[in-house]
Amino acid sequence: MRHGFAKRRLNRTTSHRKAMFRAMSCSLIECEQIRTTIQKAKELRPIVERLITRARSGSLAARRISIARLQSEKVVKKLFDDIAPRFLNRPGGYTRIIKAGSRYGDAASMAVIEFVERRSNPCASKSKKQDDEEEAL
Repeated sequence: MRHGFAKRRLNRTTSHRKAMFRAMSCSLIECEQIRTTIQKAKELRPIVERLITRARSGSLAARRISIARLQSEKVVKKLFDDIAPRFLNRPGGYTRIIKAGSRYGDAASMAVIEFVERRSNPCASKSKKQDDEEEAL
């Protein structure tokens, strides 16, 4: 029987899984679209949607909780200032998962997870040089 097993383990320890989803959440918020396996995308969706729902309030407590979860003030700033205002009128369902075929190396089922109201891909438009210059300022 399968009672009491709420989440997938993804063949990782708890700490590795938390770190992986933290990194994936930051990447999704920063780039607004990432490519991963279907299982990881399905597990990532509720994590990111809870972060966005919390960010919609805009309170200081919500910001501190988000910083504790994501460990990146730069990403939290984008979440609160750019992404959360886009979804103020939407009651939920901020992300979509699109199947993207199989990975060449191991034939894993791949998917693209992205925001429903997505702007053009900010990670593709910036070059590494521009990003380094912004961090220097």
